[in-house]
This record gives sequence, structure tokens and C-alpha cells, in this order.
Amino acid sequence: MNIKYIASFFAASLLLSAGPAGAAGDQDHAVSPPQGWGHVGPMGLYDRAAAQRGLQVYREVCASCHGLKYVSFRTLTDLGFTEEEVKALAAEYEVEAEPDQDGEVEMRPGIPSDYFPSPYPNQEAAKASNNGAEPPDLSLMAKKRLGGEDYIYSLMSGYRDPTEAELAHLEETVGGLPDTAYFNPYMAGRIIAMAPPLSDDLVEYTDGTAATVEQMSYDIATFLTWTAEPTMEERKRIGMQVMIYLLILCGLLYFAFKRVARRVHGH
Repeated sequence: MNIKYIASFFAASLLLSAGPAGAAGDQDHAVSPPQGWGHVGPMGLYDRAAAQRGLQVYREVCASCHGLKYVSFRTLTDLGFTEEEVKALAAEYEVEAEPDQDGEVEMRPGIPSDYFPSPYPNQEAAKASNNGAEPPDLSLMAKKRLGGEDYIYSLMSGYRDPTEAELAHLEETVGGLPDTAYFNPYMAGRIIAMAPPLSDDLVEYTDGTAATVEQMSYDIATFLTWTAEPTMEERKRIGMQVMIYLLILCGLLYFAFKRVARRVHGH
């Protein structure tokens, strides 16, 4: 049994346990700089205070246009909310009830087992309210975009006026910056239809944290990373337990091999 191969296997396994990584190809937008997230790495954990604040940002800023269709209310207990808090939060939403005997569907208050409802009744309504473009669901956004939480943070906090060189580039490539769009260097093509969603003190955090654009961007990125992979901490814990078990097993196998080899050579 080759120890070098075993070590290489464990090193690769630990890297994989930290989560998938993507390689950036040619793209017409700035690369999102890493922010040093606490949940990154094989031992990283979610910042629950930041995730709770991110939920507040989502509800007060993003929920009017973007859904979380893959997130159930009851999973919010994983972020530190009590069952009573989750029940109260769910009841603030209205969801479709089961059809009655006449086939009519009425609305009812949400319960913890429900999922966050869409802000629009259907895709057509979503497009009609946003100049023909349907706002993306945010449940898996941290997994769907290259850069993950770094991309979300950079996009939310990266709105600014373009430089003369950037304006000239847009003029050459797409005919300029449309009046109904905005410049964001982290968006593909550097043009985005969504108006800047954040401004300082836009929300009043319940824990007293200063609601700067950077802080809100960090919090919503943390929250959306959790919605994309709520079982990340469990995966890492199980992965680490498996690695420890395999290390012990390989050690026992190695010493057993050496003992058998000594007996063979002795004979």
C-alpha cells in the first residue's frame, strides 16, 4: 500500500468537502474579489447573525420581485429562529389552500411547512411587471452564478457610474448604456436592468447593526449561500468524520501489512 497515494487521496477529499469551485473563463465583467467568508473551508460554519440579517434584507428589499421557492419556513430554525418565531413569520404570508369541493382555491396564512410564496401569480405576470424580463428566483443563486457569495456581494454593492473608457466600450459593443438600465462591472455585459437595490440605512436591523450597503450586501450573500446549501455544515461534519475514520482504518491496515510482511520475511 503506497502512503503517498493515500495522502493524495485525503488531500483531494478535504478540498472537495469544502464545496465546488468554478474556473472563470473569458467574460465581459469584473471578477468578484473574495470576501473571506467564515463558512468557506472544510471546517467553516455559517454566520447565523449575518444570515438572519440577510433574511431581513430579503424580506424588506428583495421579496417584492424575487422568490425563494425552494426554501420552506421551517428550515429557518437552522438559522437560530425559534419555532414560535417561524410560525409567526410564516403567518405573515398568504399561500394557496387546498381546493374546496367546488374546485375553488382560496388563500390562507402560511404555516412552517409551507415554502416562501412567489411575489407573482405566474411567469407572465412577473415578466409584465419587469419590462418583459422575469426576475430570477434567489433560492439557488449562490450556486448558479460563478463566484457564488462573492458574486452576490460584489453585484449588490458594485453599482457605480461608468468611466469614460467603460462608456466608450459599451458604445462600441452594444450601442451604449440604455436609459432604462444601470452600470455594474460585476454583471455579465456590465449592464443590468435592476436598479440599485441598496442604500445606506435602507433597513433598520433588529440587532442594531449599522445597515451600510456593504453590510447588507454581506448579509444577503450569507443568507442566499445558506438557502442554496442549507445542509452544508452537516455535509462537512459527516465528511470530516469519514476522513477521520478512513485515516484510522488506513493506519490499522498499514501496520497490519507491516506485521504480515515481517512474518513472511521471517519465514
